[in-house]
Amino acid sequence: MQECLLIIVTTPALEESLVDWLLARDELSGFSSTRIDGHGSRQTELSLAEQVMGRQRKVMFHVHTDCEAVTQLLSLLRTDFAGAGLHYWVMPLLDAGKID
Repeated sequence: MQECLLIIVTTPALEESLVDWLLARDELSGFSSTRIDGHGSRQTELSLAEQVMGRQRKVMFHVHTDCEAVTQLLSLLRTDFAGAGLHYWVMPLLDAGKID
């Protein structure tokens, strides 16, 4: 079974909704999240303060699971968060584990 890392980036306004949504997924054993700064060339999407700072606050989620589950998660995300502007990418994992 191939494992993948699903990374989702969203706005702080959607953070709690996405946390609740991910926690409700029985197929996931967990995930992590972190606050990040997003940088880009789409100035029209930034507030005046963000344009001055040159960054926009974002939240990044890391979900490690099998690739089939990622496909299902993305399908559900497209339905449940339609129009939310979530950005994501998927990476296959060469190795993962726990070092005790």
